[in-house]
Amino acid sequence: MSAETLTTPVASTEMANTIYVSDKARVKVLQLLADAGVSDDPSYFLRVGVVGGGCSGLSYKLDFDNEKKPMDQEFEDNGIRVVTDLKSFLYLVNTTLDFSDGHLFKTYNNQALLSTPQTP
Repeated sequence: MSAETLTTPVASTEMANTIYVSDKARVKVLQLLADAGVSDDPSYFLRVGVVGGGCSGLSYKLDFDNEKKPMDQEFEDNGIRVVTDLKSFLYLVNTTLDFSDGHLFKTYNNQALLSTPQTP
């Protein structure tokens, strides 16, 4: 009896390791950047972080920032630069940030609610 190697093709629908931004979230982020008076400054980005606290033991934080730290992970989706620290990225990988009238930001990945970005 001969041994036969079977191979399974890899699905082409695999997600990249990134943070996604929905169309609604894009519009809101751009509006908040304009409200903060920094929409014309390309050094500003949306910083997303995960910190201890909240109902599940984790809370999510959104800020506008213009200074990257050495271990930051940077992504761009839908024309929005998103930066997160490496530890937070482990919780946020393949998350889609969204905006809805009932909640300022939420994620598709884990349905966690996020707060409004702080203005610079």
